[in-house]
Amino acid sequence: MASSGLSWELEAHPTLPKGKTVAVVVLDGWGEATPDQYNCVHVAETPTMDSLKNGHPDTWRLVRAHGHAVGLPTEDDMGNSEVGHNALGAGRIFAQGAKLVDLALESGKIYDDEGFNYIKDCFAENTLHLIGLLSDGGVHSRLDQLQLLLKGSSERGAKRIRVHILTDGRDVLDGSSIGFVETLESTLSTLREKGIDAQIASGGGRMYVTMDRYENDWEVVKRGWDAQVLGEAPYQFKNAVEAVKNLREETKCSDQYLPPFVIVDDNGKAVGPIVDGDAVVTFNFRADRMTMIAKSLEYKDFDKFDRVRVPKIKYCGMLQYDGELLLPSHYLVSPPEIDRTSGEYLVHNGVKTFACSETVKFGHVTFFWNGNRSGYFDSSMEEYVEIPSDVGITFNVKPKMKALEIAEKARDIILSGKFHQVRVNLPNSDMVGHTGDIEATVVACKTSDKGVKMILDAVEQVGGIYLVTADHGNAEDMVKRNKAGNPALDKSGNIQVLTSHTLQPVPIAIGGPGLHSGVRFKRDVPNGGLANVAATVMNLHGLVAPSDYEETLIEVVGN
Repeated sequence: MASSGLSWELEAHPTLPKGKTVAVVVLDGWGEATPDQYNCVHVAETPTMDSLKNGHPDTWRLVRAHGHAVGLPTEDDMGNSEVGHNALGAGRIFAQGAKLVDLALESGKIYDDEGFNYIKDCFAENTLHLIGLLSDGGVHSRLDQLQLLLKGSSERGAKRIRVHILTDGRDVLDGSSIGFVETLESTLSTLREKGIDAQIASGGGRMYVTMDRYENDWEVVKRGWDAQVLGEAPYQFKNAVEAVKNLREETKCSDQYLPPFVIVDDNGKAVGPIVDGDAVVTFNFRADRMTMIAKSLEYKDFDKFDRVRVPKIKYCGMLQYDGELLLPSHYLVSPPEIDRTSGEYLVHNGVKTFACSETVKFGHVTFFWNGNRSGYFDSSMEEYVEIPSDVGITFNVKPKMKALEIAEKARDIILSGKFHQVRVNLPNSDMVGHTGDIEATVVACKTSDKGVKMILDAVEQVGGIYLVTADHGNAEDMVKRNKAGNPALDKSGNIQVLTSHTLQPVPIAIGGPGLHSGVRFKRDVPNGGLANVAATVMNLHGLVAPSDYEETLIEVVGN
């Protein structure tokens, strides 16, 4: 929270007027890459975005959306929607999930804080359960962090450990989960040699088991609950490597959609259901796909599905996944304290704000944009609208998603004149891109472009301003690349489809009849990133950003 005595009043911009309608459009997963047949942004018919880009160097540029620019540990860390929207809204760069966990593990601080001491009481007589995504993708979790947590916990008294794995194939290549399981099994074997009872207890694919988000499909979480807590699943195996190999072959499912399984002993009994007295840690650091399981583990009055048996446990998240709901109440690493976000400043300076997306990205233009904060800053100045996402299908089945409905809502709000800022997220290029379906992703990009046109046409009618950008790359490169930059092939000679985010920069475009004719992008901010967008938006509202914000991307030349 902001310190007491802080003045929220922002200085008026010396040239740019207040009171213009500003539309802020985030194209989720829309990066800029070399044109080829696997660049869905390029292949799709996108006349609106093309018109913003072509021949407009003063009002179109690229910004960084990964690595250090969004608070991640290295330049090899791809951005994601959460850190991207944090940066877009906060205007400053904060150390983010993976980096916070790295620092806590490196220093050992994680073992001294309240969260670890809370679960440590269970170690002497009960089991430590670790639930999360088994991957080195670095978007939701990292295998090396899990390995360090296993080592640190065993050195501090954990005698019986069970790991409940969620296979990836989304932020990493499909099929790579077998290797991750083998690596984890080796780590657990080392612990067993030291007298610690450490095993994998259950598993399933991330998009089918446990890791749903925004309450889109509680059946996903229930499948995880049944396997992890009840020890029940449609498939039983003696070990996890066998489970993943056989399920991939038998069900023809990719890693991210593997059905739930449990590991059983020689008597067919589950080796690690969660029971009274146990400690449970969800080791993902990213919040969105852990909030639902956190509710099921923590809330006494939970009613989204029949939990059958509710063990009395001590539960911690790797981080606190929702700072407003204080969920979970115990966590191993404190989240970044993002204060004084641009949204809060704008409300204090009389800028009425509207935000909208569909369910899968609604939290991004609200919660994450506002610094991991739920709710309104001032309900008399703000309105947030969520359009329900389709439930129970993969997004490539309906690649248009709700983009046009979002755009229609934004259009109507712009034309109403009731709000100064209209902020939306069009999710298609990211959510469909994650499916690996190239043809569907082309449709997704085309639809998003239509949505942008609808919004920009409304901006034109009211004499307003637009800023169009993205939060990270995805749809612009849909294949794994070799060191030469060419599409990588698998052992059968087939193209390896890429379902993850990318390290590519993202576009930012400004314009509209309300934009001062002298506004152009600065030439001296070559490494500008998403955090620079907040000060830019404040300028478009006729205000000067706080001095500690990342500098604005625009300047005014001439009269």
